[in-house]
Amino acid sequence: MRAMVYERFRERPVVRDVPAPACPPGGAVIRVEATGLCRSDWHGWMGHDDDIEVPHVPGHELAGVLEEVAPDVAGWRPGERVTVPFVCACGECEQCRAGDHQVCERQTQPGFTHWGSFAEYVAIEHAAVNLVRLPDSVDAATAAGLGCRFATAYRAVVQQGRVAAGEFMAVHGCGGLGLSAVMIAAAHGARVVAVDVAAPALELARTAGAAVTVDASGGTDVVAAVRDATGGGAHLSLDALGSTTTFQNSVGGLRRRGRHVQAGLLLAEHATQAVAMGPVVGTELELLGSHGMAAHHYPAMLAEIAAGTLRPELLLGRELSLEQGVDALLAMSGGSPTGVTILRPNGPVADC
Repeated sequence: MRAMVYERFRERPVVRDVPAPACPPGGAVIRVEATGLCRSDWHGWMGHDDDIEVPHVPGHELAGVLEEVAPDVAGWRPGERVTVPFVCACGECEQCRAGDHQVCERQTQPGFTHWGSFAEYVAIEHAAVNLVRLPDSVDAATAAGLGCRFATAYRAVVQQGRVAAGEFMAVHGCGGLGLSAVMIAAAHGARVVAVDVAAPALELARTAGAAVTVDASGGTDVVAAVRDATGGGAHLSLDALGSTTTFQNSVGGLRRRGRHVQAGLLLAEHATQAVAMGPVVGTELELLGSHGMAAHHYPAMLAEIAAGTLRPELLLGRELSLEQGVDALLAMSGGSPTGVTILRPNGPVADC
C-alpha cells in the first residue's frame, strides 16, 4: 500500500510503498477514505510522543470501509462504513469495565502506538470495542474529523465541562479542536467567547457560533478581555491549543467556582505548568483533563449531527493527497491551518 512515512523525527516524510497491515486477532483492517491532519500528528513527527518508533506512518483521525474483520469479531462485516476513536480501548481493564475507554490502561492509538491512517489501509485492535458505524448522512471527510478533534471537544464540553445553557464559556485556540468546542458549546446554549491570534480562525469561530471573539495578538490582555466580555469571568473555559499562554489565560479568566478543561496537549517545554493554588482553593476552581471519547459515547454526538444540531462539515478546510499532506504537516511548524485539513489516501482530491 501507499503510505506517508518518516524515517527519523523532524525529517521530511516521503510517500512510498510499504507492506499492508495484517488483520490482528480480534481486530479489523479499514480501507481509509479520509483522514484528518491534526496538530497531534505534528507533535509526533517532532518527537514529542514517547510511544512512536521510527520508521513510522502517522495519522489517527480516520473514516473508511471495513476491508477485513477477524473471525472472532461478531456483528461486523466487510463493506461497512466506520470510524474509530483515536484512543482505542482494550475493553477488559478496570477503566474499560467502568466505561472509561478513553483512559484505558492498555490503549492503542493509530499513528502513535502503531502505524496510522496516512495510508491506504490501517489496522485496528479490539474491533468490537472500538468500531463506530457511520450514518449514511455523515460523509467520510466529516467523519474523519470526529475521531480526535470533534469527539474530544464533545466530551470536553458536554461530559467533562458540564456546559449548561446560559453559561459563559471561553475557548482558547480556534484550530480544529477549538472550533469544534465553540460549535458544540453554542449548540448547547452557552455564550461562547473565542480567543485566537489569527483573524481567519476568529471569523470561522463566529460562523461556528461564538458570541464574542478576542484577538490575542498584539499584546492583548486576554484575561481582562474575557472577564470583561463575560461580566466577571467564564463559568467554563477550555484550552484547546496546549501552551503555557493559553493554559494560564484559561485558568486566569475563570469566575468563582469556574471550571477549566485541558484538552490541548501540553508537551515539550509546555508540559509542566505552575498554578496559583490560592485562587483554586479560595474560589473553588476545578481543573479537569479531557482525553478523547469512548466509542460507546458516539451515538449521542452522531444523533446531534444527524439532526443538524451540530454541523462539523462547516469546519472542514482543504482536501489534499498524501503527497500534498507532507508539506501541510511540515507547515504546522509555523502554526495550525484554519479549518480541518483532510487527506485522501485512496480517493480523489478536491481543488485546493
